[in-house]
Amino acid sequence: MTVNKGRVSKATLSKVEGLKPHSSVAVKGVVKAMPKAPNGAEVVPEEFKVLSVATEAPFFSVYGGETPSLDKRLDIRAVDLRREKAQAIFKIQRQVLSSVREFLAGRGYLEVRTPKLISTATEGGASLFSVLYYNRPSFLAQSPQLYKEELVLPFEKVYEIGPAFRAEESRTQRHLSEITSIDIEEAFVDYHDVMDTLEALIRHVLASVGEACAKDFQKLGRPPVPAPPKFERLAYTDAVKEMSKAGEEVTWGEDLTGPTTERLGREHPSFYFITDWPTQIKPFYIKPRDDDPKLSEAFDLMHGSLELASGGSRISSKSLLVKRLKEQKLKPQAFEHHLKVFDYGMPPHAGFGLGMERLTMVLAGEENIREVTLYPRDKLRLVP
Repeated sequence: MTVNKGRVSKATLSKVEGLKPHSSVAVKGVVKAMPKAPNGAEVVPEEFKVLSVATEAPFFSVYGGETPSLDKRLDIRAVDLRREKAQAIFKIQRQVLSSVREFLAGRGYLEVRTPKLISTATEGGASLFSVLYYNRPSFLAQSPQLYKEELVLPFEKVYEIGPAFRAEESRTQRHLSEITSIDIEEAFVDYHDVMDTLEALIRHVLASVGEACAKDFQKLGRPPVPAPPKFERLAYTDAVKEMSKAGEEVTWGEDLTGPTTERLGREHPSFYFITDWPTQIKPFYIKPRDDDPKLSEAFDLMHGSLELASGGSRISSKSLLVKRLKEQKLKPQAFEHHLKVFDYGMPPHAGFGLGMERLTMVLAGEENIREVTLYPRDKLRLVP
């Protein structure tokens, strides 16, 4: 809005002069082209009304310049989100979700909603938030895993975009206590098939976001993320050998974390899969390979050193599922409601869970997951 003496009424000029930044106003006037203006145009007001007067000014400028630490900005997150860069991030995230739904609906997946208050852990007993449910113990769902597996029985192909909760004891730049998970599950397929689906989904998202959010990437000062010609599929055993040759201390059968994944990321800087993980370190519902039960039909999708998704073939045999529960020191009785579904002809099935915030980190070039989360939750933050 442009206000010039002599071109607006004294009443309007008086109102404008008394305003503080961030006040809310209603303006009626003439829109004129102005190349130097932020959006290429300005409004010359004819009528002007003050709707809300700001009584405080933020301790940093949302229009440019240096910003304080993220923790300080999160204390007034709604104001922080007025920054041009922050708005670009969440416009990109909006397009991610839109393109995911477009892709999955186009392939015949049914969008579902599963409970977030559950009676039994889906991944085991760790990392759970306990909640009283009418004076009965319950938990916040770590994932929709067991429900989405059951839903392939009637619907064959399902997906959910919703919250997942992990009681993360550590506070890192890559972990949160509440995330948004993009989950699919499909009947009559295996982990190779859903890896193909996940790769196609990522390619679709990259193309869609790159086209729709060109201006937002300009505001972030970076180009859209390109898709590699092929998503490499690196077997876990080969990854261990590769890292051992590179001088990393890694033992077969352990998870790949810390310096190992950082080194892997330098060697494989784009999108790639790590496949065929040791069965012993994967959840109970992941199917062991028929030819070598020490290995599982499991995968992680990586971008450099950042894990974006995990998935695999699921166990469709009730007896094998009970066996795996016992091997992981879990009580089959606690999973009775899930196990009895397998008496009704559970088909072979597979799926994955993709972290929406981590994918946004890759697209926006952010190192801290809190920058791509509207109101992040972690061990130290429950407000705002």
